[in-house]
Amino acid sequence: MSDDPRHALIVSGAAAYPGGVVSRGSARERGTLVVRFVRARWGYRFRGRAQLERWQRRRVARHLRVHGARAPFYAPLVGPGARFDRIPVVDKTATLHRFDEMNTRGVRLADALAVARQAERTRDFAPLVAGDLTVGLSSGTSGRPGVFLVSPRERMRWAGTVLARVLDAGAVRRLLLPWTRPLEIRFFLRAGGHLYESVRSSRVRFVFHDLLEPLDTHVSSLAGSRHPIDVLVAPASVLVALAARRVAGDLPVAVRQVVSVAEVLDPHDRDLVERAFGVRVSEVYQATEGLLALSCPAGSLHLHEESVLVERDPLGGGRFVPIVTDFDRSTQLVVRYRLDDVLRVSPLQCACGRVTRVLEAVEGREDDVLHLPGESRRVEVFPDTVRRAMAVPSVEWADWRIRQHGTVVELALLGCADEGAVRDSLAASLAALGVHRPDVRLVPWPSEDPTAKVRRVARVVA
Repeated sequence: MSDDPRHALIVSGAAAYPGGVVSRGSARERGTLVVRFVRARWGYRFRGRAQLERWQRRRVARHLRVHGARAPFYAPLVGPGARFDRIPVVDKTATLHRFDEMNTRGVRLADALAVARQAERTRDFAPLVAGDLTVGLSSGTSGRPGVFLVSPRERMRWAGTVLARVLDAGAVRRLLLPWTRPLEIRFFLRAGGHLYESVRSSRVRFVFHDLLEPLDTHVSSLAGSRHPIDVLVAPASVLVALAARRVAGDLPVAVRQVVSVAEVLDPHDRDLVERAFGVRVSEVYQATEGLLALSCPAGSLHLHEESVLVERDPLGGGRFVPIVTDFDRSTQLVVRYRLDDVLRVSPLQCACGRVTRVLEAVEGREDDVLHLPGESRRVEVFPDTVRRAMAVPSVEWADWRIRQHGTVVELALLGCADEGAVRDSLAASLAALGVHRPDVRLVPWPSEDPTAKVRRVARVVA
């Protein structure tokens, strides 16, 4: 928590709040959720970047001193006189290889995988490992899925943060006033479980929509709601599909808040969803490695630097790959973990007053960057550039996919009346970037796993 004495004053009033912000679990866990809700909503106000960064350094040092010593991999690296910058940078491969040594509870990777895979097969996400730990799998879009462990207290901190930062003022009032109708949150995800259901209480009705179910089933459930849906949370591709059904008249129920998770939300999709539902879309950027960014009331996506230290591995052009240290997680340690996402941050401070960095774009993954031949060098084409190239005047499409195989760029289009114009426009845009004789080929629409993250752009490595 913050060392700023003002934050202690804010939290000291937590006990006075009504019982709306509670969850299932012990009184200690409920207290953790309430304290985090209050801090995340009204606390964590730093006077400038320098104060925030000093506070982060203290938090990271304390985190490693207390929790790093309990993880066999990190214990030799965090003793007296240890330097943070000498702790090795790790990635998913290294983390899976040393999983047993990188958690503080002695959980073996084989045991965690057994519980997670059984949950995936049975669609029962209640089972725990080591008595009280939630275990889950990432979507595995880059090959082998990641595995995460989360303790009850970590679940409560996550729930308190997300509720505090995502809910608008009207929803928070509803949450805290016991005589109003409970808040309804509809969550569309590949997997449910304790992490997402941590917020369930007498004041919050949580409804999980399994992405393995047909879209028609979800539309019927939403349309049958007797009240407006307070919060609709789903991956960008699902929001787009629901927006289309709303425009078609199949989804007349009102939605008060829309939150995009799990996938990149590009400007075209944002505009489509916002026009369909008549509300601004918020974003939560979360990975297996932690809660990385959330939208603010001004509409900016802020790095969650109150819990995560972000180092940069620069790619040029203002883009970088983040190396994250999550000083909120004490079960499965995330220390100097290199993601494979490509980010850009704004040089400007947000009008909302927070000093945490604002993301201009989450462009996608490193293997979403196309590597194409130029006249004398390789040309790197980033996903954001590809998305702009797909905006062809006077030509509409419902969706698209681009896959690079060697020097060939395959383009699949859905609901497009003039595919040749889009292909030619994309080839011209690639040529303008320096790609030598771009070879863009139209291909049929691919079959896709409905539970997988949508990746519009990808470089396929043989």
